Amino acid sequence: MPRLPGGRGMSLIAAEHLCVRFGGEEVLHDISLRVDPGEIVTIIGPNGSGKSTLLRALLGILPPAEGRVARAPGLRIGYVPQRLHIDRSMPMTALRFLSLPAHQPRNRALAALARCGVAEAAHRQMTDLSGGQLQRVLLARALLTDPALLILDEPTQGLDQPGEAAFYRLIEEVRRDTGAAVLMVSHDLHVVMSASDRVICLNGHICCEGTPRVVSNAPEYRALFGLGTQGALALYQHAHDHDHTHDHAHAHGPDLWHDRAKGHDHA
Repeated sequence: MPRLPGGRGMSLIAAEHLCVRFGGEEVLHDISLRVDPGEIVTIIGPNGSGKSTLLRALLGILPPAEGRVARAPGLRIGYVPQRLHIDRSMPMTALRFLSLPAHQPRNRALAALARCGVAEAAHRQMTDLSGGQLQRVLLARALLTDPALLILDEPTQGLDQPGEAAFYRLIEEVRRDTGAAVLMVSHDLHVVMSASDRVICLNGHICCEGTPRVVSNAPEYRALFGLGTQGALALYQHAHDHDHTHDHAHAHGPDLWHDRAKGHDHA
């Protein structure tokens, strides 16, 4: 498995000094991050901060201008896109959708839908599903690969707060039951899970990184999102308590945001 620069333990995927440019304009600058087995990492940032671009670079869809992305050998990734456009003139049930592009045994596909709480959607047209049902079907499809890493690009966009909370509870259950790591991005602060092992604040570069508690108190985070965000990171609460007193910034330590933010002005 790839090692984080400076090497402390093994990772599923790691970026090292990653830069991405479009037409000569640098969209992402000097990004170094890692995702370890079984952890939940959430990337937040304002619109246009490069979150989806970063995911595409990690997935190998976009080539880096500088730096590199390393993945564990044989890494299986399940991907839930930000949105899915379906041609309303093409009939397709959720069960049929799960067998694209590779055929899935019927019982396995039905089990995946049931696991994601949408067993009733199996024979419904994809175009007739609600936003929440559609996201759960997309998650079911991603889980059919038995991924070690789930990558979700703003998976709750368009859902109301109860729908968001229900979806994130499902993600927690999937992580608990399968051991899959989760990397997801969001532009809405209130959908960041308090159970995230780490939160990465992105604005073309990594501004700050650490547990939700560390990031929410970072001056760089406040500069981006203002002072009225207290409690936003914990809006989605869990039925059980989590101990985040140990910072999960790995090799960077709990004061990472001081180091990462030097020389940057987000005012």
